[in-house]
Amino acid sequence: MKVYTLTRKQTLPISMEEAWDFFSSPVNLKEITPKHMKFEIKYISGRDRMYAGQIIRYIVNVLPAIPVKWTTEITHVNEPYYFVDEQRFGPYALWHHQHRFKPVEGGVEMIDEVNYAVPFGILGRLANWLFVSKQVNTIFDYRFEVLDQLFKRKKVAA
Repeated sequence: MKVYTLTRKQTLPISMEEAWDFFSSPVNLKEITPKHMKFEIKYISGRDRMYAGQIIRYIVNVLPAIPVKWTTEITHVNEPYYFVDEQRFGPYALWHHQHRFKPVEGGVEMIDEVNYAVPFGILGRLANWLFVSKQVNTIFDYRFEVLDQLFKRKKVAA
């Protein structure tokens, strides 16, 4: 199985507390997911604030007009520095997503590191080359833009 890695860094003009408050709430996932993916949370175990062991089930269109059920578990939480979500059921053979936060001058550096694998062996590698890696990059490009605009507006309004 071939494992691919995507890493993104972004500095946000907010405090560690503000970053943690936003990113530790699973309901905010919809706001930072491209609209065409029709992201819809179906279930959040426990409560709206994340904790290790939390299960989140949702439906998302990974391909146009093809809804897929996806279940993730929050496996590690070290407030306010990082958390990890891992796919339990869904479109990938592996999905391990680390969200790390550290204070920097002017705000918080947020680092997303995703390690993922596509099922179906050589066909999965071909699919990754043809469209999966582009889609994963598009999702994180979208997140970058939305977060940049969202937190710039909050900074201006403050």
